Amino acid sequence: MESGDLKIAWARQYMPVLSSIRNRFVEEKPFSGITIGMALHVEAKTAVLVETLAAGGAEVHITGCNPLSTQDDVSAALNTREGIHSYARRGAGVEDYYAAIDRVLDARPAITIDDGMDLIHRLHTERREVLETVIGGCEETTTGIHRLRAMARDGALRFPVVAVNDTPMKRFFDNVHGTGESSLASIMITTNVLIAGKRLVVAGYGYCGRGLAQKARSLGARVIVTEVDPRRALQAHMDGFDVMTMDQAAPLGDLFITTTGNRSIITERHFPKMKDGAILANAGHFNVEIDLDWLASHAGSTVRRDGIDTYILDGKAVHVLAEGRLVNLATPKGMGHPIEVMDLSFAVQALSARYIAKHGRELKPGVHDVPSEIDEEVARLKLDALGLSIDRLTPEQEAYMNSWTIGT
Repeated sequence: MESGDLKIAWARQYMPVLSSIRNRFVEEKPFSGITIGMALHVEAKTAVLVETLAAGGAEVHITGCNPLSTQDDVSAALNTREGIHSYARRGAGVEDYYAAIDRVLDARPAITIDDGMDLIHRLHTERREVLETVIGGCEETTTGIHRLRAMARDGALRFPVVAVNDTPMKRFFDNVHGTGESSLASIMITTNVLIAGKRLVVAGYGYCGRGLAQKARSLGARVIVTEVDPRRALQAHMDGFDVMTMDQAAPLGDLFITTTGNRSIITERHFPKMKDGAILANAGHFNVEIDLDWLASHAGSTVRRDGIDTYILDGKAVHVLAEGRLVNLATPKGMGHPIEVMDLSFAVQALSARYIAKHGRELKPGVHDVPSEIDEEVARLKLDALGLSIDRLTPEQEAYMNSWTIGT
């Protein structure tokens, strides 16, 4: 608990935007009488968000969204705060993982905050009796938004959910800089290998893949990108990266990082082609991008180190980091995204939760965008914290931008 308190205090000092919002919440109490249920990565930065919501009057019940991303000391520290209850535990098995989600739902939350949609999925399948208490929710990450849009398309989503992941303040900073820096940092501290000079294969050139590719190139890697979207593939090519299929990249890569949010990206076709000593990591939300079942069933032997599982295939070693789970958080020393990045993302989360508290009953079930004024507010708060000023449109400029009659 004491070390958890120290971690939270360290994170809090680098989160000025969330601190500003917390001060406002203390005065406004936007969540007075409201229970919030959360399934997020329970670590120090998340704890600052949880404290912010509690300062706004919420009763918060939280658990993890990944069995290996919880920091137990932070979870213990949260349980000493008034109005906060944490059920997260690192290394929880599947049964314990969902039992903790059930404990969150036992509190009958009015607002849900998810990272990956496991909480909402459980709510709509095994715990439907709780649906009547929920007025709305927020979703943090790309994988969760994919699942939610599929639910909405099938008419299965019963309440409004704000797509925090899809707002520019999340994509431009959290996905690009957060995933890019934290994944590479976690890989380097876990393996102690050099990035410079290696052929690094990035699967997927969305915002996360783009950030990884750019950061890896800055470290001296020779980056290969694999894609299924022709537009993103062309963008990667124009950005100066080699573009090819995973079949072509498999024998070339020294380090592979998946970022697609989809399953079966590196499979039985690819493992036999890889170099001896190839390192595989996943920066997507779930551990489905690398076919671990095939590796486990076909390896002659397996060597397990701290955060590294080595599969021996016909005398060659294939190393998988963090059991194929989210590499920036699930390795033994993974710290997740940099604090300043999560200050922005969690500020959007906090204000989106306030938006749901105020307007959730007016919204139709489905996936909703973050209101642009929330996104802009977070950006302005960050600029203020940095001491930076920007220009503003003059009335004449606003009139010009909003007119169709003014020409050359």
